[in-house]
Amino acid sequence: MNQKALTSLEYPKIIEKLTEKASSPMGKELCRKLLPSTDINKIRLMQTQTKDALTRLFQKGSVSFGSVKDIRGSLKRLEIGSSLSIMEILSVCSLLENTSRVKAYSRGDRSDLPSDSLDSMFEQLSPLTPLSAEIRRCILSEDEISDDASSALRQIRRNMKITNDRIHTQLSGLVNGSARTYLQDSVITMRNGRYCIPVKAEYKGQVPGMIHDQSSTGSTLFIEPMAVVKLNNDMRELELQEQKEIEVILAGLSEQIAEERKTISLNLELMVQLDFIFARAGLAMDMNGSEPVFNEEGRVLLKKARHPLIPKKKVVPIDIRLGDDFDLLIITGPNTGGKTVSLKTVGLLTLMGQAGLHIPALDRSELALFHEIYADIGDEQSIEQSLSTFSSHMTNIVSFLEKADSRSLVLFDELGAGTDPTEGAALAISILSYLHERGVRTMATTHYSELKVYALSTPGVENACCEFSVETLRPTYRLLIGIPGKSNAFAISSKLGLSDQIIERAKEQISEQDESFEDVLSSLEENRVTIENEKLEIARYKEEIKTLKAQLESRQEKLDAQRDRILRQANEEAHKVLEDAKEYADQTMKLFHKFQKNNVDTAAVEKERQELRKRMNKAEKNMSDKQETKKPKKQLTAKDIHPGDSVKVLSMNLKGTVGSRPDSKGFLFVQMGIIRSKVHLSDLELVDEPVITTPSLQKTGAGKIRMSKSASVSTEINLLGRTVDEAIAELDKYLDDAYIAHLKSVRVVHGKGTGALRKGIHDYLRRQKHVSSFRLGEFGEGDAGVTIVDFK
Repeated sequence: MNQKALTSLEYPKIIEKLTEKASSPMGKELCRKLLPSTDINKIRLMQTQTKDALTRLFQKGSVSFGSVKDIRGSLKRLEIGSSLSIMEILSVCSLLENTSRVKAYSRGDRSDLPSDSLDSMFEQLSPLTPLSAEIRRCILSEDEISDDASSALRQIRRNMKITNDRIHTQLSGLVNGSARTYLQDSVITMRNGRYCIPVKAEYKGQVPGMIHDQSSTGSTLFIEPMAVVKLNNDMRELELQEQKEIEVILAGLSEQIAEERKTISLNLELMVQLDFIFARAGLAMDMNGSEPVFNEEGRVLLKKARHPLIPKKKVVPIDIRLGDDFDLLIITGPNTGGKTVSLKTVGLLTLMGQAGLHIPALDRSELALFHEIYADIGDEQSIEQSLSTFSSHMTNIVSFLEKADSRSLVLFDELGAGTDPTEGAALAISILSYLHERGVRTMATTHYSELKVYALSTPGVENACCEFSVETLRPTYRLLIGIPGKSNAFAISSKLGLSDQIIERAKEQISEQDESFEDVLSSLEENRVTIENEKLEIARYKEEIKTLKAQLESRQEKLDAQRDRILRQANEEAHKVLEDAKEYADQTMKLFHKFQKNNVDTAAVEKERQELRKRMNKAEKNMSDKQETKKPKKQLTAKDIHPGDSVKVLSMNLKGTVGSRPDSKGFLFVQMGIIRSKVHLSDLELVDEPVITTPSLQKTGAGKIRMSKSASVSTEINLLGRTVDEAIAELDKYLDDAYIAHLKSVRVVHGKGTGALRKGIHDYLRRQKHVSSFRLGEFGEGDAGVTIVDFK
């Protein structure tokens, strides 16, 4: 990218913000050198890295890479066998400790998260914890080596302490004893690394020793007494031994570092790269940026794009598109309306995107890959440039026209300004036509009406305007594509207090054609505002409809849940009633067998039957949901009933067969399964049932049987909660009834549980001759909790 475009679009200011986000000097240097790329694969990789780092920042918070110093020179010296200084070794240690902290940050709780582009970089980090721990054990600070760095150093420093104590003992004896009267001050001092005492010049012969220094006045001599010369010599020798041992320790540490030179070098490179990547992510977080989608078709589609250098509370998001239906966009409108900001937004966001930075726009915004951006932007709004002359503008334009191609983006601000309006407009149209014919993506701002007409009449060229409210005399900064803008000079001047007489005279200077064109623009603007208001109202209605729909769906769900609950309760009560009926029937059968064996008379049988009927009536009264007594659809007479007719006893809700003719009072006997009861005609209703003919008999009256089971046998049996023996007994009776009723298949509900009930039922079904096949239910039929049985 050319430097002029970078400067005009204020790209360096974005780089300054990026550099502030890096925490290491080398990371900051990478940020300062960041330039837009033209390699689509590199751009996409950098965008992915920025996105993954941003995800980690949201999940785990920020991470600091510390003040990672450039130790490449130190590592290079290790290659030739040199030893490192304390500062250099501490810099290596600091890098390893930062690496350990960053490695721990990368681990976190990411076991349940998908891998990303940064995982491999974090995995390659090697903290070398034993090496950093060894350095910290040996080196306490920039000026101090630990006594524990080696046993020899510990012994040397112990001897130094002993010698030092002996020197102070000797000197203290002199200062406080025999030489006290000869001293200027009763103190012990050091000169040239040796312990001395301050002796008055006139008494220098009284204190034998070596003179090392004198005061500025010459009245005091600093003498090393002969009694401590040997001790000072011993002390000096120990100091040299200490320095030599420290050099040995540093050489040993340097050797250990040299063995891990490649790993440390890789750590340095990775840490700097990660610092650079997370700086980009930090900038994206501050700008609330998102990853743009890049294409190579020259298509730009920015959704709610914001200029990153305008404060968030003041910036107005704009929608911009270019390169789909049109490749030339002409933006018109009043001054200070946002035309230049629109140009800069497109150019700057393109530069940022191609540099691997997220852009302040909505997700899935698109940017085209441009190999070059040419920007001729220079007005009083620009922070970097002052107002350019026509000549300088034209110089820029000439250079653009020589180099621009279909892979370039050209931005013109006030094209053709600074010269005669008629000539300037004609020149602007010619320049834009030249670029349009070559397929160059171009955006230009202008005040010329001729360019508005050119955009309206030329395919592939589109008008746009920056909205301006004449009522408030303020721009809204919204970019409206497809609508030419008005300069609104008369309206603004009127609002500012210019007299109507002057404005009317100015209007007279405009040609009729120009005036009519401005009237058309005014009409278009009014229609646009009306349509936008209607769109807002429609959107409001849609939102209300959506809310109402959600409420209806919620209400329907509640009704469905209530219906299911009622049906479940009804099934449970019906099951209980059937259980009681079965118990009564079993007891009745036992009584009948008992009466047969004991030859009991019919009166006793009838008495038991009446007793059973009372119990059934009592059970009926105890049902939770009492129903009103049903009345027959048609009142029957004695002539309507014949023995063998199928009827329904309404009071008992049971079907049966007529066994006798009605007596004089209308009572007759009805056989309901194993129960034979005396009922009244008013409690009966005839049942029309299909007639089937047995294959072994001819179609005669005796060969016809009525299919009464089909109306009373359910297609499903619920065996939940039963033991295997209870379930088999109940299933056996149910399958007989279903087979007689000519049902093709039935549904056996046994649940999943431990599987014992299902296994027992399947073993039973395999032994049944009238069962053709059976299978577990599929999805939607009950899955493994249900078995579907097919009859032969």
